[in-house]
Amino acid sequence: MNLSAPFIARPVATMLLSLAILLLGGVSFGLLPVSPLPNMDFPVITVQASLPGASPEIMASSVATPLERSLGSIAGVSQMSSRSSQGSTRIIIQFDLERDINGAARDVQAAINASRNLLPSGMRSMPTYRKINPAQAPIMVLSLTSEVLNKGQLYDIGSTILAQKLSQVPGVGEVQVGGSSLPAVRVELQPQQLEQYGVSLDEVRQTIASANVRRPKGMVEDDDRHWQVQANDQLHEAADYLPLIIRYQDGAALRLSDVAKVRDGVEDRYNDGFFNNDRAVLLVINRQAGANIIETIEGIRNELPALQAIVPGSVNMAVAMDRSPVIRATLHEAERTLLIAVGLVIVLVFLFLGRVRTALIPALAVPVSLVGTFAVMYLFGFSLNVLSLMALILAAGLVVDDAIVVLENIARHIDEGVPPMRAAYIGTREVGFTLLSMNLSLVVVFVSILFMGGLVERLFREFSITLAAAILVSLLVSLTLTPMLCARWLKPHQPEHEGRLHRWSHDAHQWLLRHYNHSLGWALRHHRITLFTLLATIGLNVFLYIQVPKTFLPQQDTGQLTGFIRGDDGLSFQVMQPKMETFRKAVLADPGVESVAGFIGGQGGINNAFMIVRLKPLDERKISAQKVIERIRKNQPKMPGGRMFLMADQDLQFGGGRQSSSAYSYNLLASDLDDLRTWVPQVTRALKALPELTSIDANEGEGAQQISLKIDRDAAKRLGIDMSTVTTLLNNAFSQRQISTIYESLNQYQVVMEIDPSYAQHPEVLEQIQVITSDGRRVPLAAFARYERSLEEDRVSHDGQFAAENIDFDLAPGVSLDQATRAIERAVAAIGMPSEVQGRLGGTGDVFKSTQESQPLMILGALLLVYIVLGVLYESYIHPLTILSTLPSAGVGALLAIILMREEFSLISLLGLFLLIGVVKKNAILMIDLALQFERNDGLSPAESIRRACLLRFRPILMTTMAAILGALPLLLGGAEGAEMRQPLGLTIIGGLLLSQMLTLYTTPVVYLYLDRARHRFNRWRGVRTDAALENPL
Repeated sequence: MNLSAPFIARPVATMLLSLAILLLGGVSFGLLPVSPLPNMDFPVITVQASLPGASPEIMASSVATPLERSLGSIAGVSQMSSRSSQGSTRIIIQFDLERDINGAARDVQAAINASRNLLPSGMRSMPTYRKINPAQAPIMVLSLTSEVLNKGQLYDIGSTILAQKLSQVPGVGEVQVGGSSLPAVRVELQPQQLEQYGVSLDEVRQTIASANVRRPKGMVEDDDRHWQVQANDQLHEAADYLPLIIRYQDGAALRLSDVAKVRDGVEDRYNDGFFNNDRAVLLVINRQAGANIIETIEGIRNELPALQAIVPGSVNMAVAMDRSPVIRATLHEAERTLLIAVGLVIVLVFLFLGRVRTALIPALAVPVSLVGTFAVMYLFGFSLNVLSLMALILAAGLVVDDAIVVLENIARHIDEGVPPMRAAYIGTREVGFTLLSMNLSLVVVFVSILFMGGLVERLFREFSITLAAAILVSLLVSLTLTPMLCARWLKPHQPEHEGRLHRWSHDAHQWLLRHYNHSLGWALRHHRITLFTLLATIGLNVFLYIQVPKTFLPQQDTGQLTGFIRGDDGLSFQVMQPKMETFRKAVLADPGVESVAGFIGGQGGINNAFMIVRLKPLDERKISAQKVIERIRKNQPKMPGGRMFLMADQDLQFGGGRQSSSAYSYNLLASDLDDLRTWVPQVTRALKALPELTSIDANEGEGAQQISLKIDRDAAKRLGIDMSTVTTLLNNAFSQRQISTIYESLNQYQVVMEIDPSYAQHPEVLEQIQVITSDGRRVPLAAFARYERSLEEDRVSHDGQFAAENIDFDLAPGVSLDQATRAIERAVAAIGMPSEVQGRLGGTGDVFKSTQESQPLMILGALLLVYIVLGVLYESYIHPLTILSTLPSAGVGALLAIILMREEFSLISLLGLFLLIGVVKKNAILMIDLALQFERNDGLSPAESIRRACLLRFRPILMTTMAAILGALPLLLGGAEGAEMRQPLGLTIIGGLLLSQMLTLYTTPVVYLYLDRARHRFNRWRGVRTDAALENPL
C-alpha cells in the first residue's frame, strides 16, 4: 500500500494542507507565552506566625511544635520544616508534585484553625499561610527613594498604593514590599520618669488603648432626617498622643509627655533597605503561574508612568532588577540557532545531491514541520522556553531525515532513468514502512520520559512532547508534501546537462562508497573482531558512566546573583549595618556588576542581610556569572564578625522555599536538640577541611547573648506578684509591643510601645524596671529576681518535627556535585557521628541524588519500549536487537566527548542520550529494512542482502547523520546567553553520532548475520521453517 499516492496525484490539495499547517502554526506561535524554563509548579505553602518578644526556643516549643503536629497530618505532605527566631516562626510545607495546591491550602487553613487552642493566648493574630512556588524567581524589583519622605512613608506608598496597582497588571502575582515597615506612632518610655511618678507600663498601655478607639457610634433621627454620630475618638499622629492624661496626681494632670517620648516612626526599627548607594524601599514582583514573563514585564513598564504620576513628586521610582533582557537575549539566541540549524541542513542536502531544485524540497518541508509544531505546543499549553526551543533546534536536524530518505530514494530512481512521477510512486512505496519504523521508534523514546514521573517528567515534558510532535508532523509532511514536490519539481535524468556541482557530488559519493565497500568486506571477513569491538563498547559505557563527573543541571548565567551577609550570633542591628554597607560597596565596585539592591533585618533577622545583584550584559562583562562570583570573593574585604555568600540565580531552584546562602546544603537531624548542637560544629569543621567545598555557611557559633531572668517564685508570691504580671511587664518594655491601631481610609497603622532604646542598651536597665502590685506598691525586679548572662541559639529549626540544622556550601571551581557528595560522605563517616544524629543532602543535592539513582532505570525503560515497538513492527524478536546494537557506540562517544571537553554529565546530557537512542537506530533501520526486502522479494542470501543494503543506504545514512550533527552543532558552538544549557546537549549528541557513525556501519551488518544464524539454528531445533519470505513486518 502506498500512502503517498493520493497526495502525489492531487498537488493542489497537498499544497493547501501544507498551507493550513503553516497558518495554524503561525497563529499559535503568536499566542505562546514566553518563559525561561517550563512552568514548574511546586506545591509549597508557608505558614507565618509571630509572637513579639518571644525567644526562638519559646517560638519553637509553643508555636512551631503544635502547628507542625496539626499540619503533619495533612495528606500529601512530602516534607515539612520550620525556622523559629526572635518573635517569629516560619513553617514550610512541601507537598507531592501531584497534590493540588488549592486543595492543600484549604487543608492548611483547617489545620491552623484546629491548632487554635494549642497556641499561646498572647498572639495578636492567628498564623497566616501563603502559597509559593520556590522554583520561580522574581521577575522585577522596583526601588523607591526620596530625599523628602522618610522610610515609613515610602513603605506606606509602596504597600498601600503601588503594590495594589501592580497586582492588577495582567500576569502579576504577588508583590512583596521590603526595606522598612509601615508608619507607626512610637511611644518610648523613660524609666526614670516612670519611677519618679510611680507609673506602671501597663497603666500607660491602658491609657493609650482607651484613648484611641474606633467603634460604631450609631445615629439619631427625627421624622424627617437622620444624623450619623461621629466623635474625635481617633488619634492619628504622635503630637495627638503627647497630651494624653494618664491620671491626676496631687491635683495635677500627669500626661504621657511626662513619662515618654512620642514620635512618628515605623513599626519595626530593625529593618532597612538599599538600592546602590541610597536607602530604599523595594517592591519585589512575582508572576502568576503560566503567565508570559515578557508580556508581564512590558505591562509593568507601561504602567510605570501612570504609577509615577500618582505618587508624590519627591519619590523616585527606578527598576532595580528586570529579568526580561536576559530572557529576551536567551530566546533570541535560541531562535537564531534554530535558523542556523535549518540553513545548515538545507545546505547539506544541496551538497550531497548537487541540485538546487532538490535542495528546495527540504527547504519547504522542514519549515512546515517546525511551524506546524507550534500548533501542538499551543494545544498542550506549552511556552516558548529554553527547552522547547532546544527541541525545535534538534528537530531541524531530525525532521529533515524523513525528507532526505524520501528525496534520496526518489532521486536515485530518477538517476537510474525512471521518470520523476513514477520514481515518486516507487520511491515512497519502498521507504514508507522504513519511515514509519524510524519515526514511531523515535517518538516512543520521548514518550517514555512522560512515564518517569517526578521532577524529570515535569522538567522535560515540554521538550519531549514538542520533539515528538515535530517528528510526527514531519512524518506527515514526508508522506504528502515531499513526494508531491519530487514528482513535480525534479527533472528526468539527463547526464549531458548535469552541472559541475552535481558531478562533483556524484564523484565524491562514489569515492566514499568504494572505500566503504572495501572496509565493509574486511569487517565481514573479520567478524569476530568487529563483534568484539561492539561488546567492548558495552563494557566501556559502564566504565565511562562511573568515571564521568556528574551534576544535576548546568550552572546557568541568568545575569543575576543573590547575596547573603551573615553577622555573628548576637550582633546588634546598629553594628550590622556598617558591615553590610562595606560588603555592598565591594560588590558594587566589581566591573561586572550593574546594580545592587537588598534588605537588612526584617524576617531574616537583625544580623542578616540579603542582596539582589544585577550583572551587566554578557557581551559587556565577558565572563560568566560564576567567574564574577569568584572575583568578588577574591576581592571582598575581610570583615570581623561578618561573612558574605554569593550564588548565581537559577531559573529552576530547589530547597522548598527555605532561604539559604547556596543551592547546596547538608542537613543534620536529631531528636535531641543538645545532640544536634554538639555535632553541628564538628561536622562543619570536617566540611571546611574539604578542598572540594567552599563558602561553607553554618550556625556553628556559641549562640546569641541572652539575659536569663531567674525569678524567685516564693518571694514574688509573698509580694503579691505572679508570673503573668512579670512577663507582661517585660513584653511592654522590650518587644516593640503593638498596643493600639490607627484606622485610616487606605490602611491601618499601629501604636508601638517600648522602653526608650537609649536605655535598653545594657542588661542593667532591668534593675530600673519596677512592678506595681495590685495594692499600689512599687517593687523593683531585683527584689525577687536576678539575671544571668548566657548564650543561646538565635534560631531553632525543625525538619519533619525533628531538630535540624543546615550547613550550606558551594562547590570549589572544577569540582562536580557527585565528587563533592562523595567527599562529604567520607568526611562525615570519618568523624564517627552517632546514629541519633542523621545527615543527608538538601536542596539541589537531594534532588540530584534521587535522580542519579534512577537514571540507569530510565535508560533501560526507554530501551525496553523501543524494543517492544520495533518487535511489533517487524514481527520479530531478533531484528529489534540488531537495531538496538547500534546504541552502545553512541553512548561511548557521548561520554567520551563529555570527559574530553572537561564537562559534567547532567540531566541535559541524559536528555542527549535519550535523543541518541532515537537517532542512532535510524541507521540500522535503513539497512535492515532494505535487507529484509531483498531477502523476501529477490531471494538473496542474508549476507548478500545486508551488504547490498549497506551500500545502497550509505548515502542517506551519511546525510541523516550529518543533518543531525549540523542541527546540534549550533547548540555546541553558541556562546551567547543561555549557552550553558544548550552546549551539553549539543556535545552529547555530536560525540555520540560521530563515534556511532564510524562503528555502526560495520557492526550492524555483522550483528545482523550473527543473529540471523542464531535464529535459523533455534528454528531448526524447534522444527520450524525459517524462510525470510515468511517474515513480513506490519
